[in-house]
Amino acid sequence: MAVTQQLARVTEPYLAACRRSARESADANTCWDPPSRDCLDLDWAPALLERAAALAGLDPLHLDALRAATDGGGSIDVGFLAEHPHAIAPFGPAPSALSPQEVVGVAARLASIDMDAILAGLPDDDVVAAGLIGHGASGPAGGLRPYLLLHFEALSTFFGTAADRGLLVVAWWD
Repeated sequence: MAVTQQLARVTEPYLAACRRSARESADANTCWDPPSRDCLDLDWAPALLERAAALAGLDPLHLDALRAATDGGGSIDVGFLAEHPHAIAPFGPAPSALSPQEVVGVAARLASIDMDAILAGLPDDDVVAAGLIGHGASGPAGGLRPYLLLHFEALSTFFGTAADRGLLVVAWWD
């Protein structure tokens, strides 16, 4: 099984209940099980999206939003989700989360990114573009540009919905 980027939209009370369960249960079980409709598997897209955006000259504010959307690194402590034996990210960096306020900012910046312009800023030849991007960019089924567009749109929509619903976003690799 490949390790891929995972995101979940959850409420603050849900995360608090998971934290409490981890602290109070005999086996430190977090009971982490967000609804599938509030989860997103970004596959290996985060590094490809970031690299394509950087190559196309995306400004630092929007590039940071793209990084925050996939890396998390926000102000919410979710270290308890990385604890053995119920770690949700045993094969990657520790989970991280963005607060609802951070999600709103990231969602707004993602919504203002012109992904078509980023894709147009790449070399026309997919082999050359993939070589510049690296990180396995030559492998996506269906082609590099459709892969990047599909995953960016999913990410932007995911964050837009989280912002509209006042949710926080937890990110991990699994």
